[in-house]
Amino acid sequence: MNEGPQDKKDKKNNRNILIIAFLAILLIINGVKFYIDYQKDQEQEAEITSKNVELEETMNKLESISNELDLKIEEIKKLGGDVEELRKVKEELEIEKEQLRKSSNAQIANFRTKLAGYESLLKKQDVEIARLRLVNEELLTENTGLKTQTNLLSDSISAISQTRNQLAQKVQVASQLKAENIKISALNARGKEREGEFRNRQIEKLKVDFNLAENKVAPIEGKDIKIRVIDPEGNVLFDVATGSGTFMHNGKENFYTANQEILFDNTRQQLSFLYEKGSDYVKGKHMVEIFADDYMIGTQTFTVK
Repeated sequence: MNEGPQDKKDKKNNRNILIIAFLAILLIINGVKFYIDYQKDQEQEAEITSKNVELEETMNKLESISNELDLKIEEIKKLGGDVEELRKVKEELEIEKEQLRKSSNAQIANFRTKLAGYESLLKKQDVEIARLRLVNEELLTENTGLKTQTNLLSDSISAISQTRNQLAQKVQVASQLKAENIKISALNARGKEREGEFRNRQIEKLKVDFNLAENKVAPIEGKDIKIRVIDPEGNVLFDVATGSGTFMHNGKENFYTANQEILFDNTRQQLSFLYEKGSDYVKGKHMVEIFADDYMIGTQTFTVK
């Protein structure tokens, strides 16, 4: 059966209606989705804003506590109190401030809980400051009462101090070591030892022997013993390769030829130094100076012909 013009028209209208309805449904779905997404964005933005506000408030509070803690530490320190534990708290607080900047909402809540502990600590420091002020006032009263007696005793104390310093200086001088029986020898290539005047061909090595004199005042302790061999032209024989170096004497840096570190035991111990120059000595009188730490304990001369 053939469709008439009216039937075709009706079918076309129905198809258009379906298309329009489908498009309307799509629009409604997209609108709902847009609304839901918009609501989520708003909630997220509100959450971020809330976190930022809470973070800023907590940070400001920590900053305020940190500044107030600095003032407490300074005040307690001036009053003579112990601030070591407070400084540790201050260091922990600075670490927590840094951690707070990277924290989540849940962690921020934990920080806010800690604020009460810090505030309680600050209140305790007020009590400590009040106690220290009272102690300082009592000490000031006592010091005022003792001032007259102190003035009367100051001359005596000064005199005692001067006497003690003089005695300490005398003991220091008396405790200085002394080298005795100083003997200078020349050893040739065969090890034969010779005293007196030497020729260069006889000096393969220079030997300096001496002993440390008994000293009942000097303590048993480590000593750095040095020798300086000075040629006729005033030059110190010096060779880093053989152990030479420098030391301070009378505020000046001086060269030394050789040194030994010993334990002084007050037994008149014997010391011996060997020095190999490796070249000819200048002809004439040479001086050997012996030092213990930074003071001279003996001298001797020898002549190279």
